[in-house]
Amino acid sequence: MDIQRLERIDDTEWHIPPQGKMRVPAVLYATQALIEAMDDKVREQIVNVATLPGIVRAAYAMPDAHWGYGFPIGGVAAFDPDTGVISAGGVGFDISCGVRTLHTGLDPEQILAVQERLADRLFQHIPAGVGSTGRVHLTPKQMDEMLAGGARWAVEQGWGEAADLARIEEHGCMAGADPAQVSARARARQKDEMGTLGSGNHYLEVQQVGEVFDAETARAFGIREGDVKVSIHCGSRGLGHQIGTEFLREMALAAPGFGIQLPDRELACAPITSPLGQRYLGAMRAAVNCALANRQILTHLTREVFAELFPDSRLTLLYDVSHNTCKEEQHEVDGQTRRLYIHRKGATRAFGPGHPSLPADLRAAGQPVIIGGTMGTSSYILAGTETSLQRAFGSACHGAGRRMSRRQATRTWHGRELQAELAGRGIFIRSPSYRGIAEEAPDAYKDVGEVAESAERAGLARRVARLTPLVCIKG
Repeated sequence: MDIQRLERIDDTEWHIPPQGKMRVPAVLYATQALIEAMDDKVREQIVNVATLPGIVRAAYAMPDAHWGYGFPIGGVAAFDPDTGVISAGGVGFDISCGVRTLHTGLDPEQILAVQERLADRLFQHIPAGVGSTGRVHLTPKQMDEMLAGGARWAVEQGWGEAADLARIEEHGCMAGADPAQVSARARARQKDEMGTLGSGNHYLEVQQVGEVFDAETARAFGIREGDVKVSIHCGSRGLGHQIGTEFLREMALAAPGFGIQLPDRELACAPITSPLGQRYLGAMRAAVNCALANRQILTHLTREVFAELFPDSRLTLLYDVSHNTCKEEQHEVDGQTRRLYIHRKGATRAFGPGHPSLPADLRAAGQPVIIGGTMGTSSYILAGTETSLQRAFGSACHGAGRRMSRRQATRTWHGRELQAELAGRGIFIRSPSYRGIAEEAPDAYKDVGEVAESAERAGLARRVARLTPLVCIKG
């Protein structure tokens, strides 16, 4: 990206003042190196977002931003409930894709003693890959219950512990879900996919805490250097993708009737108050519940493997964060508290200390923010800050962000060789696809350490700990 086309505010904040049809400025948070490495398409897309009706304050891009469908991945925008729009492209196809991190109570030596066996057992027990199916097969009635109940439904079915729910956004269940708005095709795609990782950048990773940056917050989160954690990254699978596909098409066709001139067809949207907007919200919230239930079932499957190899272990949930959502929230704008609809595409919540939505035992420290790395690099746990609400409606980045397309990655690396190379570094990778490994090569992504540091310097979230991979199951 050409930084000459941006107004530099400080080392990590860059503005594009309103011009043309922009209703608000665009704001990018990143170091100069990360900005320069971004595709020019990020600038084009965040400017387009700033033209949408009812947008409030600014359109934001996070430090990991890269080109996406309609919104840039790493895009954040808030809309007025009366004059604003809901955009399926602003949520994305993998609705409520997210990451949860679990404590294990184990130390690295215990993992290293059975590392390859652990990798094999996790791979055998947890379905991964395109079109993978699990051992959960939903009847139509169970599908409705899952779409309405989320992780709460999963726990009621025996997939986990009631204590997990306190550490999940929305306490494990998104209010306002309307299963009736989920099509027969979306249901058919999902009925055998619960408890599966899927493909792409989804993973289950056994990790070691390699470095602690904030000792006080780490203690509050239950993190110590050398601890072993497990992180699970996945979303709403085929159901969420189908919902996104169907509503994007419908919104694009309906936009002229709403008097909405789209700068890009991929920004298809509808007024929040319209019947179409309300139907999408109901379907999207049901997909959020699908993702929360899916990660809950995967947690249970992971616990089964650890119980087999480590009978005294007990995996407890640190936190579960979602990206690719639109949530109704209260925020202060120009000194007044307003109800807003916050789109976070490839971005997570990052509420600061004292926020009432946080679990009581984490509230003083702020919300855990999980930034996933790649199978050969670090991941980061951060915490929301006092300034995050003012900076970007309490939002932060969600991962490293791609710097190379999947096709380009497969032309650059070979999956079998990459798997062997990582094994030589003590990282055991298991995947049903060598191509999938090549697509997710560590160097196909930005430097996650720089992204995490950039988020901290921008005041979006502060670094708490760095985690390094020991075992990674990839879709």
